[in-house]
Amino acid sequence: MLRYILKRALSLTLSLVVASLVIFVLIEVIPGDTASFMLGLNATEEAVANLRAELGLDGTALERYLSWTGGMLRGDFGISYTYRVPVSELILDRLWVSLPLAVFALLLSSLIAFPIGLIAAANRGRLADYGIIGGTQLGIAVPNFWFAMLLVLVFAVKLQWFSAGGFPGWSTPGAALKSLLLPSVALALPQAAILARVMRSALIETLSQDYIRTARAKGLSRRQAVLRHALRNALIPVLTIIGLQFSFLLAGAIIIENVFFLPGLGRLIFQGITQRDLIVVESVTMLLVFAVILVTFLVDIAYAVVDPRLRRR
Repeated sequence: MLRYILKRALSLTLSLVVASLVIFVLIEVIPGDTASFMLGLNATEEAVANLRAELGLDGTALERYLSWTGGMLRGDFGISYTYRVPVSELILDRLWVSLPLAVFALLLSSLIAFPIGLIAAANRGRLADYGIIGGTQLGIAVPNFWFAMLLVLVFAVKLQWFSAGGFPGWSTPGAALKSLLLPSVALALPQAAILARVMRSALIETLSQDYIRTARAKGLSRRQAVLRHALRNALIPVLTIIGLQFSFLLAGAIIIENVFFLPGLGRLIFQGITQRDLIVVESVTMLLVFAVILVTFLVDIAYAVVDPRLRRR
């Protein structure tokens, strides 16, 4: 098990190195100059050169890459060109919105998807199964921003149970959680539809295995066979989807954050791109890549915990 974990950790490290190179090169090839953009069209060449030197943009590409990666290893993400504050402070402030939002949405999608997937698999070919398939197909087809606008229209405008947007901060936890509920539901519904379909397919495949028929022949009911034997063996593809969904929910909630005016990481990246605050874009993107790779690493470890055959290998 230790050897397996070390191999996955080495793979994680190499992936981070490659990702940092790709991110830096992509940022480098973006046309335009940050200093010229910040000073405007009427800026003199001397003013542009001074600002480039102040921002650390006058070095070679290799020097800037090593400075950026070395700073990240020390926890120093640089200074934002626009806000003139450490990027780490901006990330930390926004992370306390995006991370709870992603976790909340993932919990909601799992709580919805697991029982639905179990019911559909246990009633394969029956009316309940067809109804769930139709409902999940609709959930997959409809984009989450449409769900978001519908939730705002019903629960914020019509019923006035929630505010239409904004985030009051964690000084009032109840109000903060309440402000995250609607965006979490908007994010969770499409993900729950995907997860329920995967759960159903994995369980149906597992229920056709010989050991399930043996368990049924020994007197176990269909429900007991599903819960005791099939469920755990069907979790491998489900864990993969959950890992991918968490990465998406953390990094891909830009539209939802803009619909609800949430100051999260997605909105920070969007603002950094529009303001050509490239150090913010680089650092936040790298952080999100690290989160995706770390989640993948944890999912790989969960594979070995769930499936004893991987530990033996």
